[in-house]
Amino acid sequence: MDNTPAIWFDQVEKNFGALQVLRGISGQINVGEVVAIIGSSGCGKSTLLRCFNRLETINGGHLLVNGIDISKDLSSQQLRQLRAEVGMVFQQFNLFPHMTVLDNLCLAPCKVLGQSLKESSRTAKFYLDKVGLLEKANAYPEQLSGGQKQRVAIARSLCMRPKIMLFDEPTSALDPELVGEVLAVMQQLAEEGMTMVVVTHEMQFAREVANRVLFLNQGQVEEEGSAREVLTYPRSDRLKTFLSRMSFAKV
Repeated sequence: MDNTPAIWFDQVEKNFGALQVLRGISGQINVGEVVAIIGSSGCGKSTLLRCFNRLETINGGHLLVNGIDISKDLSSQQLRQLRAEVGMVFQQFNLFPHMTVLDNLCLAPCKVLGQSLKESSRTAKFYLDKVGLLEKANAYPEQLSGGQKQRVAIARSLCMRPKIMLFDEPTSALDPELVGEVLAVMQQLAEEGMTMVVVTHEMQFAREVANRVLFLNQGQVEEEGSAREVLTYPRSDRLKTFLSRMSFAKV
């Protein structure tokens, strides 16, 4: 792995009005690493993830992503570069319903990267094949299952050829029987060396795929370490309580 972190954050703070969501949080994500962020609702995990691609601006501390200091004001060119290099997959799929799957995937590469339609279409078909949905290229979102929509959303992010992928609870809106197909795609990306930060409640996935786990509590990192160590031998009482409420098989 490269010794230069893909993401580095030091004493990051984030407030929403009088509510302090992130309280001087520090850490780093290494190149090629998969890091799972876990914690109860409202602990700040999704907010931290959104700070990584400047969907939220921080109120204090320092944050570097791919060498870009996003603690400071960014030019429009720097912001475009950041968004091109950092892909994000949300809980909801955010596909344009009036466009085919292929057109959804081609839109950003054409508009943001300046690719030709022929080039972007070739790239889109490559990534649709990677997520097992090439045959759905001409379908519309309403013709897809929830799991298929999320796999399309992952392929759409990959079409920008990002250096980092962020996942914000990507399976939380899916029926249980559809979760596995999305996690399988994410596991494949991890095995191929993609730098990934995943906010998730899927503890088995975190244990099997993540290199490290960050457990957030009240806007701070309360515990971190290798995924198997943190999830098997939690030290803090708060993490022990949290894991006791989660359902996952030990291996």
